[in-house]
Amino acid sequence: MEDIVIKEVTGGCQLRRFIKFPNKLFKDVPSYIPVLMSDELGLLTKKNPSLDHADLKMWLAYRGNTVVGRVAGIINHSVNERWEKKAVRFGWFDFIEDYHVFSLLLGKVIEWGKSKGMDEIEGPFGFTDMDKECWVIENFDARQNLSTLYNPKYYIDFIQKAGLEIGCKWAQYQMPASQPIPEKVGRINELILNKYHLKLLRFKKRKEVMPYARKFFLTINEAFKDLYDFVPLTDKEIDYYIKQYFPFINLEYANFVVDENDDLVAFGLSIPDLNEGYKKANGHLFPFGWYHILHSLHHYTDIDLLLNGVHPAWQKRGVHSIYYAEMNRNTAKNHVRWAYTNPQIIGNEAQRIWDTTYDAHQIMQRAIFKKKI
Repeated sequence: MEDIVIKEVTGGCQLRRFIKFPNKLFKDVPSYIPVLMSDELGLLTKKNPSLDHADLKMWLAYRGNTVVGRVAGIINHSVNERWEKKAVRFGWFDFIEDYHVFSLLLGKVIEWGKSKGMDEIEGPFGFTDMDKECWVIENFDARQNLSTLYNPKYYIDFIQKAGLEIGCKWAQYQMPASQPIPEKVGRINELILNKYHLKLLRFKKRKEVMPYARKFFLTINEAFKDLYDFVPLTDKEIDYYIKQYFPFINLEYANFVVDENDDLVAFGLSIPDLNEGYKKANGHLFPFGWYHILHSLHHYTDIDLLLNGVHPAWQKRGVHSIYYAEMNRNTAKNHVRWAYTNPQIIGNEAQRIWDTTYDAHQIMQRAIFKKKI
């Protein structure tokens, strides 16, 4: 058997191999959603504004001329400063079922991190919380969201064998999307709106939602500021994510609540299930990938609950119920079958809502792993 050789990604051809590798590795896995080459090029090149405050290295593992693994090392200086630590992150970490391949790749990240003065490794992470992060630790074949990572069980076996321990856990939920709204909930929501002079926005044209795009991400900065490893998005990152997320918005599922000054106080943002469109696109918008994704935007039976939150000044006032009820009304009208949440940190308020308020059941848990180096 040929030796494994680790090579740093230094050019465009290697970067494309890096991006394509999981699409080849998991091509026969029904729950895997292929990534788009254009999306990944935006994240892993200087187009990504996060690289203004983060360092990036990427490596490929070869057996002969065949790629058998990949990994990215990230040092996000803003995160380290905000949380007062010296951590190197691993992300984009995929490999065949061979512990030697895994160990060599992880070792490259650790070696690089140490050379930069880091004393801890953690992951899987992207550059920000808007990127894909955390591995599945149970129910590995469950349906994936477009914005989540797929991984088989051996990833967890290998990472634990290497001595990394769970640093934080997330849960994801599935629920009937068209649950009837109790009359009592409707009455309470009206009382909350009137008491606090709030308004639920309903958009008819895309140009109507765009003035709230920046407010949306600024509210995320406030609502998520105490979550694990979160660091506020910069203005350049906000512009980047507006372009990434807002073109896919179905206006009926952009459920925003504003105060009397038109400031955003709460939000629920969902997107149609695009999984089948992305699978048919198989990593490329052209020649026909764009058509499959566009078709999924308009012909769907499920939705992904992409992002939701409440500004800290408005938490514990029941405001979240307003945008969830509006989402329910629209999913019922559109005969949507299931709604799937994005990962929610176990123990925080957003996660407790699903466990206590809605007819939701947990479909998987996820985790990031860390250790001192």
